[in-house]
Amino acid sequence: MNYLNGENLSKDLGERILFQDLDLSINKGDKIALVANNGTGKSSLLKILAQVEEPDNGIVRLRKGIRSAYLPQEPTFDDGTIQELIDHSSSHIMATIRVYEASLEAQTQDYTTETQRNFENASAAMDEADAWDFERKLKELLTRFTITNYDQPISSLSGGQKKRLAISLAILQNPDLLLLDEPTNHLDLDMIEWLEKYLSNSNMSILMVSHDRYFLDSVCNQIIEMTDGRLQNYSGNYAYFLEKKAEMDAANAAEIGKAQQLMKTELEWMRRSPKARTTKSKSRISAFYETESKAKSGKKTQDLELAVKMTRIGGKILELKKLHKAYGKTVILKGFDYTFKKGERIGIVGKNGCGKSTFLNMVMNLEQPDSGKINRGDTIVFGYYSQEGMKNLKPEKRVIDVMKDVAEVITLADGAKVTASQMLKLFLFPPQMQNQRVEKLSGGEKRRLYLLTVLMLNPNFLILDEPTNDLDILTLNKLESFLADFGGCIILVSHDRYFLDRIVEHIFVFEGQGEIRDYNGSYTEYRLEQEAQAKQLKKNAKKEAIEAAEKPKQEAAKTKRSFKEKYEFEALEQEIEKLEEEKTILEAELAENATDFDIISKATERLGIVLSDLSTKGDRWLELSELDE
Repeated sequence: MNYLNGENLSKDLGERILFQDLDLSINKGDKIALVANNGTGKSSLLKILAQVEEPDNGIVRLRKGIRSAYLPQEPTFDDGTIQELIDHSSSHIMATIRVYEASLEAQTQDYTTETQRNFENASAAMDEADAWDFERKLKELLTRFTITNYDQPISSLSGGQKKRLAISLAILQNPDLLLLDEPTNHLDLDMIEWLEKYLSNSNMSILMVSHDRYFLDSVCNQIIEMTDGRLQNYSGNYAYFLEKKAEMDAANAAEIGKAQQLMKTELEWMRRSPKARTTKSKSRISAFYETESKAKSGKKTQDLELAVKMTRIGGKILELKKLHKAYGKTVILKGFDYTFKKGERIGIVGKNGCGKSTFLNMVMNLEQPDSGKINRGDTIVFGYYSQEGMKNLKPEKRVIDVMKDVAEVITLADGAKVTASQMLKLFLFPPQMQNQRVEKLSGGEKRRLYLLTVLMLNPNFLILDEPTNDLDILTLNKLESFLADFGGCIILVSHDRYFLDRIVEHIFVFEGQGEIRDYNGSYTEYRLEQEAQAKQLKKNAKKEAIEAAEKPKQEAAKTKRSFKEKYEFEALEQEIEKLEEEKTILEAELAENATDFDIISKATERLGIVLSDLSTKGDRWLELSELDE
């Protein structure tokens, strides 16, 4: 079943064309990743398909009855609180709930055949939308995404909190079609792994833009590559796409090579200008032009080059001694010690808000520890790629001026010197883009420019805080290769598991409240160990439960009265005293009225009850009296 069609879609920004005459269909069960370099319009195409942006040409058709939801890369909300946002949400479930509540109130105020019918229809709609349990599901999901204060103003939320709130609301719409733009940005690793499993097991059709390759591998069953405004479809996950793309590129290169060799031969024949233009000659001439077209189709694509000179590194690098840091009751570090060795590369993982960025800022002397000492080597040149640093790119500045503010001339790894303009070209900023203002760049292009300003300082100690956000996969691959060969030290905070596995072999796990686990291994090794431990704990718990069930249930001997038993004991003493008094009276009546049958009969019957009560209460009194007060 076809859910969505985009036909003859075109979009240009005036100074550059993003895409022209694209056709794209999404069917039931499709889980598609849209892969393209930064600045090629993949986010714009996603917005057009979500019908939040108009194409210059073409049309988008959503099948009637199909519910869709869209997650933008940077969500925006109206002012108000989280609860107000939820209450006024335009999702079909919230609309269904509002109709139900209105019909219930109408029926309560004026019970007629019409209000009853409206209420029954609204109840049926609630059943169909599975909306009865919506509030519980909503709170459960928001709690998973660490959103618990519903009275919090939207304006006070961070970018990451807004992204998590937007993901929750999109999922809760229970759409048939979900359009996602970089869904893993701003999520910690636990959240990403949960979302990955949720989407993999869901029945929703999905079209996503993401740079997270493990995420793409797990969720997607189809990859669409957008290159030069054209789409190429690959059936399979991201690993399959890489394999098939390499095969296609190799086959295409071989065909072009053969065509170039053939063209040389045919070009000589053409230059001889045969006079007799027979049918055979005309056919050969036509074939020559086809061969020439094929031979020249091997368009040379510019590649990103990361090759900057690294400042020499001395013996003393970085020493962290007995570091303590806290914000009120939130403890970041608790006596942390570590001495960095030459060439060491460490990954930092942990939940959002556990202090990873604070730790990096302390290393960079941008924040101070509450106590302890940080010793930095004299030869260390830090290169700090931070989330806050992106904000220092002034929107009104030209790209070339951003570079010249750092350096006019840059020394590469091989000793060659290049100008700022040449360096930009190596970083895939051609001359026509260098005069553009920063505000005209895509999110990924801005990050690539910022990365370049960091590397231009020739650092020997790189500190990277979420460097993969919004970067295209080409830039990611090149950055990975550069970091893999980088001879200095690296501290890397990232939620990109593939990136972590390629770069680091040592993990600091921020477990919260100042507890940091030093794990010597890759992230995947750490997760596998965690999963194995969790399985073992589950197995042990199950074994203990079975053993406990098989053991005879023996109540442990009590040695002390409970609060309730204390008052029971005191009441028993009074009750027994009254029963003893009644027993004495009854026995006296029997002795005095030995000839009165009625009195004897009633007194005897009552005496039997009193004696029985005395026996029962006496036994209970003895039991309680054995317990210490």
